[in-house]
Formats: sequence, C-alpha cells, structure tokens
Amino acid sequence: MSLAPENLPATAGPTLPDCLRHWADTDGDRPAVTFTDFATDRAGRRRTLTWKQLKDRVDAVASALPVRTGDRVAILCPQSADYVVAFLGAITAGAIAVPLFDPGLPGHAGRLAAVLTDCSPTAVITTAAAEDAVREFLAGLPGGEHVTVVAADKAGPVRAWPAPAPAPDDVAYLQYTSGSTRSPAGVVLTHENVLANVRQAVHGLGIAPTGTTVSWLPLFHDMGLVLGLITPLAMGMRSVLMDPLAFIERPVRWLELLGDHNGSWSAAPNFAFHYAASRVREEDRAKLRLDRVAAIVNGAEPINPGVLDRFHETFAEVGYTPDKTRPAYGLAEATVFVTTGPGVPPRVTTFDRAALGAGTARPSDDGLKLVACGVPVGQRVALVDPETGVALKDGSIGEIWVHGPNVGTGYWQKPLESTETFGARLTGDHGELPTGPWLRTGDLGVRYDGEVYIAGRIKDLLIVDGRNHYPQDVEATAASADRDIRPGSVAAFAVEGTDTEAAVVVAEHRGHSALTTEDERALAVAIRRLVSDAHGLALRDVVLVPAGLVPRTSSGKIARSACRDRYLAGDYGKALVR
Repeated sequence: MSLAPENLPATAGPTLPDCLRHWADTDGDRPAVTFTDFATDRAGRRRTLTWKQLKDRVDAVASALPVRTGDRVAILCPQSADYVVAFLGAITAGAIAVPLFDPGLPGHAGRLAAVLTDCSPTAVITTAAAEDAVREFLAGLPGGEHVTVVAADKAGPVRAWPAPAPAPDDVAYLQYTSGSTRSPAGVVLTHENVLANVRQAVHGLGIAPTGTTVSWLPLFHDMGLVLGLITPLAMGMRSVLMDPLAFIERPVRWLELLGDHNGSWSAAPNFAFHYAASRVREEDRAKLRLDRVAAIVNGAEPINPGVLDRFHETFAEVGYTPDKTRPAYGLAEATVFVTTGPGVPPRVTTFDRAALGAGTARPSDDGLKLVACGVPVGQRVALVDPETGVALKDGSIGEIWVHGPNVGTGYWQKPLESTETFGARLTGDHGELPTGPWLRTGDLGVRYDGEVYIAGRIKDLLIVDGRNHYPQDVEATAASADRDIRPGSVAAFAVEGTDTEAAVVVAEHRGHSALTTEDERALAVAIRRLVSDAHGLALRDVVLVPAGLVPRTSSGKIARSACRDRYLAGDYGKALVR
C-alpha cells in the first residue's frame, strides 16, 4: 500500500532553508520554537523564538562559518533552542550538518570521537558555556586543533556573504546510526529525502499544521530531529522542546507540556510509555489535560502490548484514549518514518511461537503478542527472503526492505556497505514491485492482514537447536520473573555452544546490592523456568547485574552485541547458575 508523492501534503519549500525563509517572510511574528528549561527553573522557564527571530539567528551563525559547500559542520550543542539554530545555520551556510551532542553526555565520548573522525568536520557549532569543553575534546583528536569552533548563542550580526542556494538533491545532513548492531555509520540524507519523509509522516499520522509538537527526544536522534524539529519547520508548526534529562527526572513534565497545547503531538520509544505510567504520581496525574493531545507516536524500539495497556489505563481519567497512540516503525536509513497505524486503538495479534520460529505468522489463542505497526505511506515495503532476495507472500517472516524517496543515498564514505544496504534488488517474480534499488533494513517482520508487524533484527536472532527465537520476546519473559527487573533492562543474546548456539540472559535488578547469593540463585532458576516454559529454550547462563550495566545505544536501545562482548570478556564476573 502506498500513496504517490503528488497526493501527499506540500511542505513550505523544496529545501530546509527555503522552509525557514517562507515562514519568516509570511508569519514572522508567530512562535516557532520554545525550549522549556527545567535546569534553571523547576517549573520550566520557557524561551521562545519567533520565525523571524529564528531566521535572524540562523543567518548570523551561517555567516560566521568559514565553510564551503559540502563541508561538514558538527553540532555539539546541549539540547536547547541553540541546537535548532546551530543545525539550521550549518545547512543555511551550504555545509552538511552532522547532528551530534556535547562532550558532556555521559558514556558516549568514544562514539563522539569515532563519529567526528569519520566525518572530518571543518567546523563545530556549540554554545558559549560548552565551548571550552568542546575545544578540549577536539584537541584530543587527530587534526582537531584545526577545527573552527562557533558558539551559536554569541554569533555576531549577519555579515555580507554569498548565501548558497541549495538544490533538493543536495546533502542536508548526516544522520549517524545508533550502533545497536554495528559501529555508527553516517546516513547521507538530502533535502528531498527529508522533506519527502515529512510529507509521508504528516499524511500517515494525520498531523494538522495548526498543531504543536512536543518533544524531549535528543535532537541528534533521528526521531527527535525529524519529528521534533524538521516536521514543524516544514509545516509551519510550533515546536516545544525540553531536555531528555528533564523527562527522566520527572516524566510528568512531558505530559504537562502536551496538555498545554491543543492538538499537540509527540513521539517516544516504548520505554517512555512504561516510565511515565510507572513514575507519574496520582496527584500530578489528576492535573493533566491529555484530552488535548492529538497523537503520540510509539516507535524506535519494540513495542510491548502490556506497556500500552498500562499507559492507556493510567491516563484514561485525564482524557487519553488508546486511539491517540500510533505504533510506528522506522530507521535512520529511511530518514526515520516507514509505517504507522491509523487513528484507531493499537492492534495486537497473538501469534503461535512455534510457527513464527519456522517463519510463518499464524494466529493463536496463546503465544507471542505483537503490535501492528501499520502501513507505509508514499513508499514501498516488501518482506523478502534475505538469502535469495525473493519477495515473500503475506504471512511469511522475512527481512523488511524499503523503497521510496525518503531512503537515504548511502553511508558516508562507505561505498561497499552502501551498495550492500541501499542497493538491494529483488529476484524472481515480484509482481508490481520495482526490482530495485531497495534498502535492506536488517529487521525481520511480517505483513499480516494488511499491516506490518516487527519480529526483531536478523543479527540479534537467537537460533538454538534449529529454532528461531526473538530476543525481545525472551527478554520480556525474563523481566516478568521479578518486579525489580525493569522491562527494557534485559539483554538476550547467543554465544557459541558445544554443538549449536546457546542463549544467555543478562538482567538488571534494581535491588541487586541487597540480594543474597541464595536470592540470586533462586531468581536465576525462576528465569530459566519461565523461559523454558514459554519458549522451549534452555538458557546456558543467567546473569543478574546492578541497574545501569546493560549497555545501550545513544538512543536508549539495548545494545545486545555490546552486552555479549562484555559477557564474553568477563566484565560481569562468573555467573551463579550455568
């Protein structure tokens, strides 16, 4: 299912700078971006830029950048309105923006160094407060002392400069992948790719241009950038931003901001729905106005049906209805958005586990519950045998392939990987589907009764004794063993066994320091029993660790391969049960 591009809504211009100029010229005094700062004021200090103010600040930063067309400019700002200015300033100067984060983000210095080395920026944009830390970080990188540093919040007045006129097929930015199964790679995205994806998302989600976006997602993350910044820019919507840490400290802040604006919409990964339902106190919940929310997209990680039920039940009394939740699937290589569900309550289907393991989706009264992620809009999705390239019939588990104007042009300076991932071609009889090029996502899914369901990643798949097991399914079962094992804090992965692969579970436990040896043994045995009963899978090892020791990507996903590496290196010590 797909709509032709000409049937999708129009954006304000063919490039991102064109969109900004349009709104500054036609509606310059209207609020464009509001950053709610909870670090300096617990109630949230709001700082707003109108469309004209935003354009003036963007032009000032752009004119201060000593760059030529095609140079890379890395954005190393904290989450703020300054980040918006920096990102658009780099693109307006004719450079290729590289949305990243300031060096102060804990636990990600190695990734930041690797990405900066890969993209070789001519300049970096940060803030005055972070400038010294950024210079110190750059000094530790090869050639870093030659990189120009510009502070977005103290750029001078616009100087005379030859403003470039980008074309739709020019590169707008590099979106570095989160690295859940490999080292980060920069997806090359043109203005045309990005704005095509905006049109697809606006139609698929039913977004009204009169609405307001509210987001705490990091702006260096694909969903945070496109749904929290670029979509409002393209459609002339107001964007309300906050820092991810402010959400973690008090998730009610996100919901309060949503209720402040009629027709508001947002996006978040599954864990945020669980976190909000668990952490928002009753007295705070009673004050919310979630009847004003248009929609919240649930994407970026596997969607748990139980979490959705809890979120819907928790916030029903303050106006939130299930039809407001929009399950979605996407990835950076397709800009972000691929499929989404219609404006109806999320559809949950129970599939027979044994049939899924054999590659077929068959409904069952007792089995694995999966949430439908809807249909593509303005692009094609095929389920394909990853070994043969043959398109599969509905109901068969296959690799998800994507074809459309939103698919990036490749990975930055990685021609071989680009050809393998972005240049796939179908073989055999594939009907009306184009032969290629197709994007190979590496994700497993199935189209059932018209909608796409996500089963997991090919590289994460557990193949034990000839049977396929999806790690997120095993992880959910393990988490159910104890209330202090938080969903989303368990990693299941495969290691080499004697004759076949063997499965291991590493689980964070909130009260780990208080557990006795016998407590740990008993809980490990319980996890083994639950996994065996539910999946017919005998775990080789169960390891319980304190909170925070299961590694995650920069976007918060479980990094199973990294967890496996830590386990094999002995970082978790000797397991108690084998």
